Amino acid sequence: QVQLVESGGGFVQAGGSLRLSCAVSGRPFTSWRVGWFRQASGKEREFVAAINWGNPATYYSNSVKGRFTISRDRNTVFLEMNNLTPEDTSVYFCGTGTGYSSPSSYRYWGQGTQVTVSS
Repeated sequence: QVQLVESGGGFVQAGGSLRLSCAVSGRPFTSWRVGWFRQASGKEREFVAAINWGNPATYYSNSVKGRFTISRDRNTVFLEMNNLTPEDTSVYFCGTGTGYSSPSSYRYWGQGTQVTVSS
């Protein structure tokens, strides 16, 4: 069993920054990834970034590449978000599983943290 708890969401003005944290308890398989997804009201869950649990390889969606950075320190995965825009407003979830960008391939999820960016 793996549990994930997100934190760090909040309210920020456009152009600002936030750092999200995902505390992972239990031990994902080394072949798994930890990914960040976001889901805006009325929309499907969207891939943001992922990092391999067993090595530091990272993956990003085109919409956040160059602005967001995913990293890991022991059992916490971070998502550093810079130059935020109102389009980044969503509930952000972290998950873990064998997948890459498809939510259905992630087995465990956190409860989500709200990020709101004002214009």
